Amino acid sequence: MNPIGIIHSPFKNKTDMPIQSVGAKEIKGYIEIFPEFLPGIKDLDGFSHIYAIYTFHKNKDYKLITKPFLDNTERGVFSTRAPKRPNPIGLSIFKIESIKNEKIYVSGIDVLDETPLLDIKPYVSKFDVINNTKNGWLENVIHKSENHKSDDRF
Repeated sequence: MNPIGIIHSPFKNKTDMPIQSVGAKEIKGYIEIFPEFLPGIKDLDGFSHIYAIYTFHKNKDYKLITKPFLDNTERGVFSTRAPKRPNPIGLSIFKIESIKNEKIYVSGIDVLDETPLLDIKPYVSKFDVINNTKNGWLENVIHKSENHKSDDRF
């Protein structure tokens, strides 16, 4: 896969970042789309939010059993959103603030500066909201996600 752009954020290192975009509502940044992909953002300005699919470009390895940010119990990596994964792909939902030329200005940034962007998909509430879901082991700690910051474990 080849990046279609770069995500720019205020975060220069992995510690003290929000661990999810829900905890980064006021944090702003922008996505720089590479020139050859600019036609692909046509009509994106009609959406309020996007899924940003990116690579955890600073991770060099992975662990199948890991201690996630919100828990001290070891968990299977696929039951977490931990960044050290066999395929280091990340997913965030960003709010579109504006689009100007090759830049999509967003809020809800929870990624490192200069993160390679692999794809963008519009968030569509009719498609993407599922009611009555189960949250597994996160059920008792999910409330911490809005204020919890990353540390050096990943």
